[in-house]
Amino acid sequence: MRIPADAVIAEEKLRFYLLVPRPYDDKSKFLARAGFGPENPKALESAIRELAAREDAVEDGSNEYGMFFRVEGPLTGPEGAAVRIAAIWLRWHIDGSYHFVTLKPTKEPRP
Repeated sequence: MRIPADAVIAEEKLRFYLLVPRPYDDKSKFLARAGFGPENPKALESAIRELAAREDAVEDGSNEYGMFFRVEGPLTGPEGAAVRIAAIWLRWHIDGSYHFVTLKPTKEPRP
């Protein structure tokens, strides 16, 4: 199963959470390794969408809001550098729409 192309990725999530340094659970330094920064949130959005289009989504639990899905793989930056991530998505129970929740670093898969 793939995340639909019209899934929602809130610009605020990229611009004010993932791409800015934070005292706790900072992801900006990790994403900078692939060339993502506060000046290019659209590049990060495009890379997340490309990952979701090429890799299968796996069910990853649920709560009162909906079903979570995980998409793992390399996230390629604007200059071709890549980092491995797990992108977390939520399919809302209320209307079936998909929303990007967050991403987190993952390790290289074992051979």
